[in-house]
Amino acid sequence: MALLRITSPHTQRAGRRTSWVMQMVILATIPGIVVQTWLFGWGTLINLMIACITALLSEAAILAIRRRAVGFFLKDYSALLTAVLLGVALPPIVPWWVTVTAVAFAIIFAKQLYGGLGNNPFNPAMVGYAIVLVSFPVPMSQWLGVQDMVTAGETVSFMQSLQAIFHHLPVIDSYTMATPLDGFKHKDLLDTQAAFSSIAALQGPSLNSWLWVNLAYLVGGLALIWLRIITWHTPVALLGALLVMSGAFHLFDASNTATPFFHLTTGAAMFGAFFIATDPVSSCTSNRGKLIYGAGIGILIYIIRSWGGYPDGVAFGVLLMNFAAPLIDYYTQPRTYGHKKAKTGLKIGDDN
Repeated sequence: MALLRITSPHTQRAGRRTSWVMQMVILATIPGIVVQTWLFGWGTLINLMIACITALLSEAAILAIRRRAVGFFLKDYSALLTAVLLGVALPPIVPWWVTVTAVAFAIIFAKQLYGGLGNNPFNPAMVGYAIVLVSFPVPMSQWLGVQDMVTAGETVSFMQSLQAIFHHLPVIDSYTMATPLDGFKHKDLLDTQAAFSSIAALQGPSLNSWLWVNLAYLVGGLALIWLRIITWHTPVALLGALLVMSGAFHLFDASNTATPFFHLTTGAAMFGAFFIATDPVSSCTSNRGKLIYGAGIGILIYIIRSWGGYPDGVAFGVLLMNFAAPLIDYYTQPRTYGHKKAKTGLKIGDDN
């Protein structure tokens, strides 16, 4: 018989329940999911279905092994949220076993083995993403080239996406290409940056598909701030730090560095700022801490993009700052009532 051991955050009796918060975050990803499906075909939705099934089965299995109430904990929607975040982060035609590996590792090793929701020190979705990115770099780079497909008059049907995910399909594989950040990483900067240099890229999906994706996740992120599910501190600090870093280096070396507009409208900048870095369990809790935490991620993203071994640095930036989050929170505690400043500890012999 499964034991029902209710701990935070499941012990809420009033206000916003954990399940409601998770559902709202999932709903906020819908604009981005719609845009990705429009641009890259049905693969995103297929990935989401595979990810959700894998997450629920993995969570249920571990909960049963741990003798926890399976139904109760599945209803908090945290497993589904992890699945959704991974499903949209993975390439749309990535093999099914990559999705299963990423989601299963995220749920089993990065979440449940630490004790479940509220106990995990690292963002589970980013742990799963980092594992498959390091282990399977080739399939993780298979993004469809929207511009090439529009030029050729091709579209990706549901059956083609299904066959590409479960079987090798040369027709779709011929349209895979490096992302703009991959082009930047390999110093093909002039050609890569040409379509991203101005707001004129909004004229069509063939010019800048990633701009549309980032704008969609920006809309969803602003909705989360409006609903007060997240605060503005982490996203603004992350994007601000990325803007300052890219602007400063571009000012001094424009021929070898990308513009701030390029960095903010390609890759997972908006998705990472509003949906990944704001994870309430593995990020900072104080407002000052969130500013430091977000800025640290933004700086790490730029460093990894510019000099690291991977084209985008959101996953690694978040995971590295997850290490620092407890220390940041310790030194940015808000002032307690009746004290002039926050107390971070008691001195020996202090009875107050």
